[in-house]
Amino acid sequence: MISYAEAISLVLDNISPLPAIEKPLDEACGLVLAENIQARWDMPPADNSAMDGFAFSFADWKPGIQLPVIGRSYAGHPLDQRVPPATAVRIMTGAPMPQGCDTVVPIEEVEENGDNIKLPEVCKQGQHVRYAAEEFHRDETLLSSGTCLHAGEIGLLASAGITSVRVHPIPQVAILATGDELVELGQQPAPGQIVNSNLHLLAARLKEAGISTLSLGIAQDDETDLDQRLRRGLQTDLLLTSGGVSVGDKDQVQDALNRIGFEKVFWKVAIKPGKPTLFGKIDTQPVFGLPGNPAASAATCEIFIIPALRRLAGHKNALPPRLKVRLAAPVKGGGKRQTFMWGSLHLEAGEYLFTVSNRQGSGQNRSLQGACALLPVPIGSPDLQSGDEVDVLLIRLPAGSNVYR
Repeated sequence: MISYAEAISLVLDNISPLPAIEKPLDEACGLVLAENIQARWDMPPADNSAMDGFAFSFADWKPGIQLPVIGRSYAGHPLDQRVPPATAVRIMTGAPMPQGCDTVVPIEEVEENGDNIKLPEVCKQGQHVRYAAEEFHRDETLLSSGTCLHAGEIGLLASAGITSVRVHPIPQVAILATGDELVELGQQPAPGQIVNSNLHLLAARLKEAGISTLSLGIAQDDETDLDQRLRRGLQTDLLLTSGGVSVGDKDQVQDALNRIGFEKVFWKVAIKPGKPTLFGKIDTQPVFGLPGNPAASAATCEIFIIPALRRLAGHKNALPPRLKVRLAAPVKGGGKRQTFMWGSLHLEAGEYLFTVSNRQGSGQNRSLQGACALLPVPIGSPDLQSGDEVDVLLIRLPAGSNVYR
């Protein structure tokens, strides 16, 4: 068995970002750049006013001097003439600075008397002027490959005249549940059967992460059925199975994968829950076999699948985000496998407290109810006490939190 650190390193080392595609800028939010982006022009394109006020030449300023106002300059309608010495121009925010002017005084700092203004007692040359290209200049690299495009980045690129970008697409995941004991949601389970909750759990979690999914349904413990469904999953970017990867007589997923060209990278990780996790590739497509127990399937999705998908989508940092918290109650130290414990978060006195869920059984969906994070407890670590500061793997911040993820 390998450690979690070794396993996640192998996952990320064996996955490359999806080939880039061209997207209109307005459709690229949330995607990761696959190229460096250069500005098409200077910004601002010319010196302009940062305030509503009056523009003049600082060389004419003296405390309390009066200047005649000879014109107006508006954003989109600049004054197209040179301003003579000892005169001023009314100017609005964003309007180009007229020739002959280098300083702006805000409206509220002058005294207006008909067509004249009285300048303030204190003034500084160049005040309230935004200079040409002070934000960026033509051909300057604005964003580098690997940058995730959020609203701020989209606005920046739009201001630079960028209409389309090359980005890594959002991956699509095929999900297959396995086992004769499973029935579809809406069916009444017979004795010895349970509803297939894992497929719905995994699809919902991936939807939360912005990932599209293809449901392959339930494969029976039958070679033909397994092979057919797995082959359908090869049409996507990542194939994910749930159940059938342990060592029981009916655990046939690995054999079925081998029949269609599976190259195993690892099987079994020293973690709890999720020990029998399987990872490998078919050609270049990542393939994961997750345990069938719901809490184990969910935990391995967080610590392996989400990072794998972030790598496919081109993110430079694919690992789960970590949050420093304090424990609300003691936690038993680590055993022979690294443990990932479900828990909830709440904000108290400006810091997050983490409460370990009462139910940690890998076979219980109740383990996941209200969970916001996973606490990694290393192998052989000492007991943790209430109030201890720890790092948790963040899934989501609690409802009502004033901190945005």
